[in-house]
Amino acid sequence: MNSLFDEESHAGQPLAARMRPKSLSDYVGQAHLLGEGKPLRQSIERHAIHSMVLWGPPGVGKTSFAMMLASLSRARFVTLSAVLSGVKDIRQEVELARQHKQAMGQDTILFVDEVHRFNKSQQDAFLPYVEDGSIIFVGATTENPSFELNNALLSRCRVYILKKLGNDEILELLKNALTGDHVLLAQRIEVADDELDVLARVADGDARKALNLLEIACDLADEVAGRKVVGREILQEVMQTSLKRFDKGGDLFYEQISALHKSVRGSDPDAALYWFVRMISAGCDPLYIARRVVRMASEDIGNADPKALTLALNAWDVQERLGSPEGELAIAQALTYLAVAPKSNAVYSAYKRCLSEVANQPDYDVPMHLRNAPTTLMQKEGFGHSYRYAHDEPGAFAAGECYFPEALAGTRYYEPVERGLEIKILEKLTRLRLQNQQSGFQRFKVED
Repeated sequence: MNSLFDEESHAGQPLAARMRPKSLSDYVGQAHLLGEGKPLRQSIERHAIHSMVLWGPPGVGKTSFAMMLASLSRARFVTLSAVLSGVKDIRQEVELARQHKQAMGQDTILFVDEVHRFNKSQQDAFLPYVEDGSIIFVGATTENPSFELNNALLSRCRVYILKKLGNDEILELLKNALTGDHVLLAQRIEVADDELDVLARVADGDARKALNLLEIACDLADEVAGRKVVGREILQEVMQTSLKRFDKGGDLFYEQISALHKSVRGSDPDAALYWFVRMISAGCDPLYIARRVVRMASEDIGNADPKALTLALNAWDVQERLGSPEGELAIAQALTYLAVAPKSNAVYSAYKRCLSEVANQPDYDVPMHLRNAPTTLMQKEGFGHSYRYAHDEPGAFAAGECYFPEALAGTRYYEPVERGLEIKILEKLTRLRLQNQQSGFQRFKVED
């Protein structure tokens, strides 16, 4: 059991604000930047702070990092919101920073949240002040800086990518919130490890979301034998969603993804949408489903409609670029397309058969006629001898040629079905295979 306390002095502050780290040891996540020996950590420890852009998804600690940076470097911390501020505000804050440095000898970190929302001319307003050291610029963005920020500004800043927090890191934050000395409450509140795990999964890498949910859950805690306890029912109420998929074994979660896959394979777009929405509303990572949709496109549609794979990849890309809700809509579009597309598992079946046979066969040598011969010696040894260049043959097809090792001549794995584009593929393969049989040239004898 973990317990949460509260103090009168913290009553007006949200839990997420109270949990902001004061030191590098308090900061959870981003070990690729702040781990022992990493350049950024060394810069902070030497108080050699530079202008930077922090790029990462919501709730990974961009604002907390900037505030910690100011604290550790003993700098004045000022924040601007790109949503509410303009060039006038920028110049005003810069002038105050200059006055403060002259009077107190203290640097100013100007933190700009959602910096990508500034237009190009507003971004240009920072350039002379970053250049002359009037401010230490720290911008935070959820968008790719390469597309959203001026090259001139980027050239004056280091870009650091903050990664989505892992489940274990979110759990660490939640446990710190429940047991840390800086979060003392007048009344004990207990939360079981299983319930914390649910919160961590629902948060999906967003520390702010996890701490906000925990705080609301603690406000609603039940009285049990003189103790306040947060149980599964409280979490159900807080998240307003079913928690069945987060059973410890994970069975129901995988049953739902199985149902989604089978709905697509069974050409039922309505059922596919139902299972998709069930999983998304339950907190499933849309990128996980996007990866599975790509698998469906190859496994169940294949060459019957190659556009299905393109659409699935596009949906994945939209989810990564735009996030929710645009990405989820793109995934829904891909799912419905896949569900109504012609079906073929011919490529999937061929691949599986080939995998099995390769694993159980000798490693046959490449036939001499298929080997490259870049040197005179290799040419003398017969490498590439009598290879037939397909483009020089009628119809760009060397009838009777064999591209397998001799022992496997005539093997077939791929058998297209009579659906979608594979109808035409089957017609062409049938014609080519017939030409092979009728050809007077047979490199290796193939038994019927």
